[in-house]
Amino acid sequence: MKKLTRHKAAFVFSLIFTLILLGSTGFLIYNVALLNNIENILRLIGIIGVILITLILIILAIRFLRKYKKVKLIVVIVFMLLFAGVEAFISYNIAKVYGTIAKVSDTSSYTTYSASLITLKTNEAESLDDIDDEKLGVLEDETSIEGSIIPKEVIKKKNLDNDTEEFASYIAAIDALKAGTVKYIFVPTNYPIMFGSMEGYEDIEKTTKIIYTQTKKVKKDSEEADKTKPITEPFTVLLMGVDSTDENIGNSAFNGDSLMVLTFNPKTLSTTILSIPRDSYVPISCFAGQRKNKITHAAWQGESCMEKTIENFLDIDIDYYVKINFKGVVKLVDTLGGVKVDVPYNLCEQNSNRQWGKNTVYIEQGLQTLNGEQALAFSRNRHANPGMCSAKWTNYNSNDFIRGQNQQEVVKALLNKFKSVDSLSTIHKLLDTLSNSMNTNMSTNQILSLYNVFKEVSAKSKKSDMADLLGFQRLYLNGHDARIVDYGGTNLSLYNYVLYDSSVKAVSNAMKQNLGLKKATYPKKFSFNINEPYEETVIGKDETKGDSITLLPSFIGQSLSYVNSFCGAHGIKVNVKGSGTGNVISQSVPAGANVEDVGSITVTLAGQVVQKAPTEEPIDDSTVPDDKEGDDDSDQTGGSTNGGTDSSSGGATIPENPEEDDDEA
Repeated sequence: MKKLTRHKAAFVFSLIFTLILLGSTGFLIYNVALLNNIENILRLIGIIGVILITLILIILAIRFLRKYKKVKLIVVIVFMLLFAGVEAFISYNIAKVYGTIAKVSDTSSYTTYSASLITLKTNEAESLDDIDDEKLGVLEDETSIEGSIIPKEVIKKKNLDNDTEEFASYIAAIDALKAGTVKYIFVPTNYPIMFGSMEGYEDIEKTTKIIYTQTKKVKKDSEEADKTKPITEPFTVLLMGVDSTDENIGNSAFNGDSLMVLTFNPKTLSTTILSIPRDSYVPISCFAGQRKNKITHAAWQGESCMEKTIENFLDIDIDYYVKINFKGVVKLVDTLGGVKVDVPYNLCEQNSNRQWGKNTVYIEQGLQTLNGEQALAFSRNRHANPGMCSAKWTNYNSNDFIRGQNQQEVVKALLNKFKSVDSLSTIHKLLDTLSNSMNTNMSTNQILSLYNVFKEVSAKSKKSDMADLLGFQRLYLNGHDARIVDYGGTNLSLYNYVLYDSSVKAVSNAMKQNLGLKKATYPKKFSFNINEPYEETVIGKDETKGDSITLLPSFIGQSLSYVNSFCGAHGIKVNVKGSGTGNVISQSVPAGANVEDVGSITVTLAGQVVQKAPTEEPIDDSTVPDDKEGDDDSDQTGGSTNGGTDSSSGGATIPENPEEDDDEA
């Protein structure tokens, strides 16, 4: 020891640099160990090599210090510094990658809900201290976290003496607020996104303001928190679009306008991809009694409700979800240097900030490399926008299905670009973008496990597109258009897309086959014509059998016996109002409501009997009333086979061209 310390300055410097080396080596080993299941053998060899080099440098430093070989000691110390610098550089990059993945991963066992007390902007109140003794609007559904549970907690926590007024729906509460019958209502904090696309409520963000917000963490049920499976087994992923002008997904609310379900089999490298139309009429898992509604409204209760809703109607388990902010897609595509897409038609669309005019995005038909704004515009487009652009850019037909196909093309183009990333600076830019724009319930280790899948696919697709190697099988949910009164919910007449049972079954079977849950069947014969172009088989597209919806007809002018006959066949209790004995002159439930939502109906009879020709079956001679319409998307025909009247809809007349909405999401 005396020999080591007799040259104090040399000893101190040697000790400092030895500690630096040991620290950098330990930090590197820690970070390398975090990369679970990635190149395990190489990581083990690397760790052993690092330890050996560190020990050799320390031993040499001690030897040269004891013999006081000044020059050799200096050389060893320089090597220590260089090696420690290399270790620090590697550790920094690994830590950045791991930190980004950890930020993207959300495996907490809690879901955060947020409710806000709002009022009209013309109201001078700015806080809870200014609301006086006015009534506060809440939902009558006591199970609603944002509409009832959080509001009652706020009232108790803030010692508010205000009475509450209950509403059947948020729309009813908003209508009361606009009419002035109540001055304050509780709604989800993301209410502008939830309701801003609905006709008549487009200005809700401009005309209202938040005066108080409260969040609440709710523990997920154990089944939801623990149902994910290893990446080495076939799994499903739900891709959910977040459309906002804010790049940070933490400040954006999921709106349910873009939904894709993928199944992936890592053993066969086969993939199915399904775009779900936003207006698909399905049972919503978190609505009372799983009342049917357009699937986009499941987003009102967050990703958990959407996930369970899709699981129920497709009869599959969703293993993972991924939320992607569309605004971040712009930056992602630009970072990758654009994506190569074959655009089927000339189009124009608003930019990522929802601006037209000089900010309008124009894309010409043909195979080309799209930049970020163009890729987002291509993914968003589902209207021809004739009022915004000249005929050159609006001469096409589009709808939600075509938009889904466009989004699939962008997803595949992104996959092909990822394999060509070889720059460290590009990787860092991608990580920064993903950390802000993506969120998933995959654990950090599960995300890291995707490396092995990506490596295998990338190696096999050196001379071809990665998307082609994955063998994307497109799936399609076919159905027909219908206007349905959202009875018991918003009570608005909304455009819906009613799915055919056979199409849903075909799609579900294809997914189960790819997941290995069902034995795949293959055609025994195959024929083709060399003179005819090949058309990709799209499972579910040609299925048109069966749907489970019957709409309530108009009873106006019909006899009571007719009403009793129809309602009796559908389990609806009939109440008669007034002392008349004639035909029906009014009904309490509007025509166009789903009979599944109607438990009872009150009809008023005229004073005199009006003679009508007898009918064997109920016939609705009027369209579904739509004096106040919702967020209907009219252009989503999706292979509709019904012309004017759908025989499965209780005789209710279905408009062939439902009115369009203003939602461009």
